[in-house]
Amino acid sequence: MIRVRGCLLAATLTVICCGCGGAVRKRDVFKPAERPVAKESTKEELLEKYNSYAEGVKSLNATVELKATAGSKYSGVIDEYHEVKAFLLAQRPEHIRMVGQAPVIGKTVFDMASDGETFRVSIPTKNKFVVGSTAMARTSEKPIENLRPQHLVDALLWPVVRKAEAVLFEEFNDENARFYVLTVLRGGYQTEILRKIWFDRADLQVERIQTYGPKGMLVSDAHFADWRGIAGDQEHTSSASAGSANRPSVFPMAIAVERPHDDYKLELKVTKIMLNEDIAADRFNLEQPAGSELVQVGDATEKRQP
Repeated sequence: MIRVRGCLLAATLTVICCGCGGAVRKRDVFKPAERPVAKESTKEELLEKYNSYAEGVKSLNATVELKATAGSKYSGVIDEYHEVKAFLLAQRPEHIRMVGQAPVIGKTVFDMASDGETFRVSIPTKNKFVVGSTAMARTSEKPIENLRPQHLVDALLWPVVRKAEAVLFEEFNDENARFYVLTVLRGGYQTEILRKIWFDRADLQVERIQTYGPKGMLVSDAHFADWRGIAGDQEHTSSASAGSANRPSVFPMAIAVERPHDDYKLELKVTKIMLNEDIAADRFNLEQPAGSELVQVGDATEKRQP
């Protein structure tokens, strides 16, 4: 009986893992004749669509439901609450701030900020304040010290594909869907993959962005789903929003970010979103709470101060 159950479990896992890269939304398994009609496009059209969206998002102010995969770096902080309500601010070029609160009671679980050079993480439940360089590669043995707010930047503020960057174009099909894939190459003395952008041919929306480091290392794997219209929810009158006519009219309400080498995966369900509103610079400032332990993490040294 145990062997039979084991075989059934293995077969179930095989079916689950057969999807293309574990997309955010659950896909129906279509018979060939029932597969959604695949839309046609060209490399140039997809590049224009992608860059138009990337350039159109200058800032965002969102409320999200945040869920960390069990066993991930984030789970050591929020797993006791299962899901956390988070308030998220992001602004180009690389500013981000996210405050997570426990449901119902509204207790702050974490407060994170990054300016592209330095990250700061306040964890009131642990009475710790973690500070470090965003370029830091070494991970800490203590899970709560591996929280990196800047890891969400690329998933929320997409990098533009520059004209100087070489881009490859291909089709990819599986049993559930059909895709166009743009592969952006990193130049220099050795050509390497920098980024892969996946478009679902059912609607030509971006469904996945994979980011690679040196030597083909998969740094980030982000999935996007549940694209919805948002134009009717926003009105902008300030000079900073003068270009709001170019802002995207749709936004992915389901985002999953996986960092395989950082050992975590986050799922974000957007419940409210505002694009390109004015965000005061001081809203990205995060000061050390009085009485908390300062933990400075770095590549070679790690210091703690009372």
